Amino acid sequence: MAGPSHYIMPLPEFDKPVKLLIVASPYYKDLSDHQIAGAKAEIEKAGATWDIVNVPGALEIPTAISIAERMSNFDGYVALGCVIRGETTHYDTVCNDSSRAIQLLGLQGVCIGNGILTVENYEQAQVRADPADQNKGGGAAHAALHLIALSRKWGRPDKGIGFTSDILLAQQGKTTA
Repeated sequence: MAGPSHYIMPLPEFDKPVKLLIVASPYYKDLSDHQIAGAKAEIEKAGATWDIVNVPGALEIPTAISIAERMSNFDGYVALGCVIRGETTHYDTVCNDSSRAIQLLGLQGVCIGNGILTVENYEQAQVRADPADQNKGGGAAHAALHLIALSRKWGRPDKGIGFTSDILLAQQGKTTA
């Protein structure tokens, strides 16, 4: 008996270039290499470009994304890592805190595909990381690309966050009255 089928949305199409940053933790290097390969393939299939940065662990991934969002020009991000349950509660802390931080960044409008695997054992991680199997790295890139497409669809050049100073408005030829 076959399991449930999963619908995979077609890749979005873009009329302007798209650049993503893959933020990976190579703590389990072989798994990370598989996740990165899957993400790169998906990004390239969409005609987008990518750059990559490695960080020590899953907890550093959201911080690196936050820094890049403030200081660079990426359209979106792919978070890749793997947390395998161990003998202590550290697993729960790393899973919950990295996921929560990525979610908070997303709620601020940062386009992130979360591919941080949270698994019970190494075998589960292998299946999920393998581009020829579950390809969670490719899935995270796919998600980021769709969020970028939504942000471009709904984005308006005159829509800002917070207040706009009178000086900036004057430079733009607008008034506050």
